Amino acid sequence: MKCVKIKGAKDLQIATVKKPVSHDGAVVIRVKACGICGSDLHYFEIGAPLELIMGHEFSGVVVDPGARSDLKVGDRVTGLPISPCLECEACKSGHIQYCEHTWEKAVGLSYEYSGGYAEYLACRPDMVKKLPDKVTFYGATLVEPSAVSLHAINLANVKIGDSVLIIGGGIIGLMAAEFAKLNGASYIALMETNMKRGKKALKYGKINEVFNANDKDIVAKVLKKSKGGFDKVIECCGNQYAVSEAIMTVKPGGTIVLVGVSIKNIEIPMMSAVMKEVTMQGAIAYNEKEFEDCISLIEKKIIDVEKYIDAKVGLEKVNDACLELTSGKTDKIKIVIKP
Repeated sequence: MKCVKIKGAKDLQIATVKKPVSHDGAVVIRVKACGICGSDLHYFEIGAPLELIMGHEFSGVVVDPGARSDLKVGDRVTGLPISPCLECEACKSGHIQYCEHTWEKAVGLSYEYSGGYAEYLACRPDMVKKLPDKVTFYGATLVEPSAVSLHAINLANVKIGDSVLIIGGGIIGLMAAEFAKLNGASYIALMETNMKRGKKALKYGKINEVFNANDKDIVAKVLKKSKGGFDKVIECCGNQYAVSEAIMTVKPGGTIVLVGVSIKNIEIPMMSAVMKEVTMQGAIAYNEKEFEDCISLIEKKIIDVEKYIDAKVGLEKVNDACLELTSGKTDKIKIVIKP
C-alpha cells in the first residue's frame, strides 16, 4: 500500500509498505480520510520519529473485523487511537487518557500501529467505534480533536455566564469555543499570533473578540476588556509566552486548563499565579465517553465540524500541506488527507 513516512525535518515522502494485517484481534480499516493534527506538525518540523507513518484522526471502512464480532466488512468506523492497559488505577477509574501505557501503541504515534497517512491501518478492536450514517468520513476526522477540546472544557467546568479566553486559534482552540458556547459562556475571546486565523475565527460565530498576541500591550488590553481577568482560560499553544499570558489574564481565583504541550521546561510568572490563587489543570486527550459524545453531537448537528475543513489533499500533497500549516501565514484551520 501507499503511505507517507517521516524522512527528516520537514520531509515527508511517499513510500510503499505491506498492508497491515490483523494482529491481537486488531480491526483493519481502509482509510477514507485522515486529519493533519498539531502534534503531527511537531513531528514534521523535528523530523522524528524517522519512518513513522502518522495520522491518528482517521475514518474508513472495515476490511477485516478482527476480534470484533459486531463488525462486518464495509462498516463505516473511526477509533480512539490510544492503547490503555485497562488494568491500572487510572483505567479502572475511567481515566484511560493518562494510563502510562496509553501512547505506547497508539495509532499514528507508534511503529506498531501505523496511522492514517496511508491507504490502510489497523486499530485495537476495543477502540474502534461505528459511525452513524449522518456522520461523513470527513466529519469523523474531527471527532478526535473535538474530544480533546471537550475534555478541556469539562475540566475547566465552564458554566453559564462564564467569560472564557482561548489562547491559540487552531482546531483545538476553535472547538473549545464551540463547547464553551454550548455550556453557556457569555463572552469568549481568542488570543492568536496569526491574525489571518484570528479574523477567520470570528466568522464561525462562537468567538466574540480576537486579540493580537503580538501586541506588546496585550495583557493590559485583555485585562481591561475582561474587567480584571477571565473566569476560565484554555491554553492551546504549549509555549512559555502563552502559559505566562494565561496566568496573567485569568482572574483571581480563576482556572487555567493547559492543553498545549511543551517538551522543554518553561518559566512562568509564579508570583502572579500564587497571589491570585490560580487553579492550573493539565489536560491530555479525552476519555471514551467524551469521544462517543462528540460522535453523537456531530450526528445530531449540534456541532458543525466540517466548516473547519479548508482543504482535502492526496498523499502526494501531504508534505506541502504541512509546510503551509507550519508557515504561520495561512488562515487554514484543518487540512484532511484522502488516501
